[in-house]
Amino acid sequence: MARAYLSLGSNIDAEHWLGLAVAELRARFGKLDVSPVYRSAAVGFDGPDFLNLAVGLDSDLAPEALNDWLHALEDRHGRVRGGRRYASRTLDVDIVLYDDLVLSGEGHLQVPRGELRHAFVLKPMADIAPEVRHPVSGKTMAELWAAFPAGSEPLAVDEGCSASIGAAMAAK
Repeated sequence: MARAYLSLGSNIDAEHWLGLAVAELRARFGKLDVSPVYRSAAVGFDGPDFLNLAVGLDSDLAPEALNDWLHALEDRHGRVRGGRRYASRTLDVDIVLYDDLVLSGEGHLQVPRGELRHAFVLKPMADIAPEVRHPVSGKTMAELWAAFPAGSEPLAVDEGCSASIGAAMAAK
């Protein structure tokens, strides 16, 4: 089993789609570590705020197979492909870390995920995996978050969505 960390985001009916995605991840992979949900401005385009969270799970799938499974999850939950790279979406799920693996080059899978440079990915990761080390820099998620420029990418916990997902996790 490999330890994988995912970033989930949505800015279209986000509480609904994120809740369904977390439930489906739990049904497939079992126990999850789930961060609070954070609200942040859209990056790269003008659009509604995004809600983002991180999930840690143990996976029996190789990185490419996990990525394919996550793309199918996005598709089942209304993800429209083929449009602009930066656009509103029902669900966006990316592998941020997969054990200490580094993958890059051809293809669409990059691990660690470059979006770790953004607060909306890094802060949730620091919440659930503070001692996990970035496989390239060697710094922990907590160290990376502590060094993040304060206020450069404002985040706020979305208490309603966090509580909704937390309640759904506790009920299962």
